[in-house]
This record gives sequence, structure tokens and C-alpha cells, in this order.
Amino acid sequence: MGLQRRIEDVLGPLKSPSKEELKKAIQDMNVSLDKVEQELQSPDGKPYYRKLLFSNDEVELLVMNWSQLECAPHDHGSSYGWIQVLSGTTNNTVYEVKGNQLPQELFSEIQQKGKLFFRSEKRCS
Repeated sequence: MGLQRRIEDVLGPLKSPSKEELKKAIQDMNVSLDKVEQELQSPDGKPYYRKLLFSNDEVELLVMNWSQLECAPHDHGSSYGWIQVLSGTTNNTVYEVKGNQLPQELFSEIQQKGKLFFRSEKRCS
């Protein structure tokens, strides 16, 4: 079965999935770098390149690759989800935004190849 079909079969039926249901879905897809490599392009002078592989009213799946450029702090709105590191390492830094102040770093952690970690919505006060 091809990657796109597997993604549709696993993610398509989800309705308001919980955190654990999303994690299981990612694990069930069994995605590896060699299965998504053809979807990736050079970030071309930007911090990252991303491509949407699947989207419906409930969930979406992106594949991304990062350059050596730093990415400025930004929020992801009310989105949340799992991130799986398929190759290399990533430095995941979480910030808190209070009112009109500049973002303040809460913590930073290195995630290694094979790691699956959860990213929740922005933190505002």
C-alpha cells in the first residue's frame, strides 16, 4: 500500500481525535524518511520547507525539513499535535506570550531521530 493511501486510511476516519488517538495514528502509519523523502524540497533560504500531505475538517499531516537558519518565535494558534523526528535532531523551544510583551522562553529541548513528541497550543496570559 502506498504512503498516500495509508495516510488516508489512518487519518480519514478520525473524528475529534484525542491526543492519544493522534499518537496512535502516527505510529500506525509507520512513516520513515525514505517514504516521504520525495515530498521534500530545499528550504531555499528559509528556515524550513513544509508540504501538506493530508487535510480534512479534523486533522492535517505535514512533512517538513529544516535548514540551518533559525526560525523566529511564532505561535501556532490553537493548533496542537505530534511531531516525529525522522532524521537528525531538532531543538524544540517553547515560548510564552503575555499581552503585548516579547515572547519569553519557557524551555528548550533537543529531540533526536525517532522521537515522537507533543506540541500544544500557544501559551498566553
